[in-house]
Amino acid sequence: MEFKDYYQVMGVARDATLGEIKQAYRRLARKFHPDVSKEKDAEARFKDLGEAYEVLKNPDKRAAYDALGKGPVPDWGGSEPRSRGFEGSGFGAAGGAAGGADYSEFFESLFGAAAHGRGAGSHGRGAATPESRDHHARVMLDLEASLLGGSRTFTLKMPELDAEGRLVERDRMLNVKIPKGVLAGQTIRLAGQGSSAGMPAGDLYLEVDFSPHPIYRVDGRDLYVELPVAPWEAALGASVQTPTPAGTVDLKVPAESHAGTKLRLKGRGIPATPPGDLYVVLTIALPPAVDAAAKAAYRAFADALPFNPRSSLGV
Repeated sequence: MEFKDYYQVMGVARDATLGEIKQAYRRLARKFHPDVSKEKDAEARFKDLGEAYEVLKNPDKRAAYDALGKGPVPDWGGSEPRSRGFEGSGFGAAGGAAGGADYSEFFESLFGAAAHGRGAGSHGRGAATPESRDHHARVMLDLEASLLGGSRTFTLKMPELDAEGRLVERDRMLNVKIPKGVLAGQTIRLAGQGSSAGMPAGDLYLEVDFSPHPIYRVDGRDLYVELPVAPWEAALGASVQTPTPAGTVDLKVPAESHAGTKLRLKGRGIPATPPGDLYVVLTIALPPAVDAAAKAAYRAFADALPFNPRSSLGV
């Protein structure tokens, strides 16, 4: 797909102010308007001009476009632009572009449905309008935030206009109340905390993901923990202690268990509605043969219980 240099189309520098961009658009729109221009490619130039102006006049779209020159193009899925610090915004209707809504494939790949007035983060509230902007970002939570609730502090890069109308990114620190039981993929809405670059702020939508946990693996609302047991505990059965989010509990290991045996503790996962479960997956921990006594015990075990762990392979 051909990259479009919108700054070149409009004949402005990459750090041009919003006023300079508007001035360039008015000048070139008069020059290439198909109804008055005598240029042979006036219609195509006018269309490109309108598309470039649609991006560069909009702080959020311009920031997403500028990010293309700062690293590899991320996979946006054709629905919303994503960039380094701010992952997307509801841009509002695109009407007003000089060339109408017939945008290039390059433009569509960046902004997709958001370019046609379906704000990417409308969440049932209707499309965003040019008078406000919704903003979207992904945040990484520790699992305890969901298990216990509470507040967490995040620093997001947000697009703003400086005093001269240039688009800049500034760090913004937010203290966010995390609802107990929030799941990965769910969204926390902060009313009125969206992008305010040149317009009243819309809402801020924080998509939740979990940082890796040293003990638990998260799967939806369920949690998984690997629990090491000794060979005799797995073979003979035992009552062993296992961690849970609410504290240590005694767990009955059935006789003739094996590595991979999965035991369910109902309702001990993430406290969502309904709550998830905790699955304890057994692993077999072998005692080290570090001294003569341990080695003798292993030899006695081998003599007392002949066993070929490779019999299933035919060897």
